Amino acid sequence: MTIQAHGLTKRYGDKTVVDDLTFTVEPGTVTGFLGPNGAGKSTTLRMLLGLDAPTSGRATIGGRPYADHPAPLTEVGALLEAKAVHPGRTAFHHLMALAHTHGIPRSGVEQVLDLAGLTDVAGKRVKGFSLGMGQRLGIAAALLADPAAIVLDEPVNGLDPEGVLWIRNLLKSLAQQGRTVLVSSHLMSEMALTADHLVVIGRGRLLADTTVADLVRTSGAAYVKVVTPEAARLRDLLTATGATGTEVTAGEAPGTLHVHGPEAPEIGTLAAAHGVPLFELTPQAASLEQAFMNLTHDAVEYQAAAPTAGAAA
Repeated sequence: MTIQAHGLTKRYGDKTVVDDLTFTVEPGTVTGFLGPNGAGKSTTLRMLLGLDAPTSGRATIGGRPYADHPAPLTEVGALLEAKAVHPGRTAFHHLMALAHTHGIPRSGVEQVLDLAGLTDVAGKRVKGFSLGMGQRLGIAAALLADPAAIVLDEPVNGLDPEGVLWIRNLLKSLAQQGRTVLVSSHLMSEMALTADHLVVIGRGRLLADTTVADLVRTSGAAYVKVVTPEAARLRDLLTATGATGTEVTAGEAPGTLHVHGPEAPEIGTLAAAHGVPLFELTPQAASLEQAFMNLTHDAVEYQAAAPTAGAAA
């Protein structure tokens, strides 16, 4: 079941939150939906699920708007706000209330409670749940009707390491079953381990629609770490070569350079030709976090100042 955004735009007065956004989420993959705070991710997800009406454009799931599905829980399972639950209900009765709307038997409720690791607290009122337990309950609700598509907003928020690993394996398993999985997250390390495809937005506009590997490869975030007692001289030599894309910055310790552009053999050959001793010459692979920061640098709405020495912790 394909999820599609067709020219989605959302304005609030004179502020454009989502700007002509078009992308497709295919079955069988985990698609990460990324962007800085204020990028329009939550608004986009709400439009996909029919909770907000777009100013223009169209959102479809399986070729039609969410609201047009006669039994939506069987088509799309969603978690946007884990605490959107009546606090006086138990986990079991919350899920049973949802189950009654689609004719889902008690066994279905018990199955997702077990899947989410909530069987032992099924009779506990939700108001006593931790954030992580609330997330597990929200995911159980999303999976209750065995949907073909899953939409989750920050699903690992509040989870302990075991819970994060559970979510990672769950999302991969759902995609392997041929389901469509769209997940929003701020944790780049998790997206690097979980997502196959990425949709990245900034200030409401599409910045990238690509695979994780391609985004990292083309980000320019990879570099070569060089340690030498003649760092200043080597920096001058590298700069003088005039190679396209060459950038040399100081590393984390004296005598350390981060060289962007030239590959390690080229740097080593240049150093040897000019008698510059090298203590280390190590290629550093780019990370998804670095690639994301490079891509979204100009689209960050709230930028903090760099910390200064002596600043309060």
